[in-house]
Amino acid sequence: MQFPQRFSALPEYAFPRLRALLDHHEAGGPVLHMSIGEPKHPFPDYVPGLIMRFADGFNQYPPNEGSPELRAAISAYISGRYGVATDPDTQIMALNGTREGLFNTCLALCPEEKNGAQPVVLLPNPFYQCYMVAAVTAGAEPVFVPAPQENGFLPDFASVPTELLDRTAVVYLCSPSNPQGAVASAEYWQDLLRLAEKHDFRVFADECYAEIYRGTPPYGALQAAQDVGADPERVVVFHSLSKRSNLPGMRSGFVASGPKNLVAIKRLRAYTGAPLPLPIQQVSAYVWADEDHAAANRARYAKKFDIADRILGDCAGYTSPQAGFFLWLNVGDGEKAALKLWRETGVRVLPGKYLSNTTDPRLGGGNPGAEFVRVALVAEEQDIERGLTAIRACLASELGGGE
Repeated sequence: MQFPQRFSALPEYAFPRLRALLDHHEAGGPVLHMSIGEPKHPFPDYVPGLIMRFADGFNQYPPNEGSPELRAAISAYISGRYGVATDPDTQIMALNGTREGLFNTCLALCPEEKNGAQPVVLLPNPFYQCYMVAAVTAGAEPVFVPAPQENGFLPDFASVPTELLDRTAVVYLCSPSNPQGAVASAEYWQDLLRLAEKHDFRVFADECYAEIYRGTPPYGALQAAQDVGADPERVVVFHSLSKRSNLPGMRSGFVASGPKNLVAIKRLRAYTGAPLPLPIQQVSAYVWADEDHAAANRARYAKKFDIADRILGDCAGYTSPQAGFFLWLNVGDGEKAALKLWRETGVRVLPGKYLSNTTDPRLGGGNPGAEFVRVALVAEEQDIERGLTAIRACLASELGGGE
């Protein structure tokens, strides 16, 4: 059986590629997984009890768009966090994890044509792989826009040729970014929305790391739309409890946008989506309303970044991240360094090449992730200390570490 060309031509996903690179070699020490961004901090202790309390809801079909209580809690969260008012009935929908929304929203909102030609979807490079597959499935041309260090690890969408911008239907942006931990400033977001207004495209803001930051809370896309007076249909934002609340297994997130966008998103969801079980929706409403556990979670990550600064701070290949829970280390050749690290220490990291693609030749070419490895700081503090110390010792020359 042949898959459609748009799927048969997809590259192998990042983690099968990592297994193919490493697994036929012996680990050079106690195995420590620092490749996968799966949160390991405790989730709120009241969650299991609430699931039991609401368990009779498992015998009901759940509301497709999310229960009124959940949507009200999400609207209150957006208001408290970003100072933006949203209508929970017309501007918010619950998601079965943000990946569902990031994929299906492109299918719901990306047109078949833009200005009489194939639409373009602009992606940051590196990027979350879901963005690319969503663009391909929607029949759009994915265009990879580099996010180099000299630009603060953020893509310069304004540098994209006008011919491509005029065909652009959707721009994906992750802030705080995965893998670099870069945060788009208010000026950056506002400039992007002005560009979107000029060339008539939507901005899909992946903000699932928005509650893991150091210092000032990251500015958000909804704030930018409000501050510049943009059409609320111009921005679609995605959030999740996975990182904020250490609940990746609950698959609980949301999408928020203007009412017209939500009509289209809900319509497609009614046919293709998998709504959250009702007990999970009811528990999620409590979790969105609880800020204390999110602050405690953030403080634990801050300690881990302090450990990273202490161990790697004098290395030329290290940039102290602003947010998220990854390190993005320049080691010259990410695949070579990941293999060396595995064979000599047993520490497992992800080559940056597996999270990026060759940049469009119209934008300079090259693979902006090839020199890097991504290191996830999700383990316990003592394991982070051990892993980063091993990275420092094993890759000192690659990192440009001081004496």
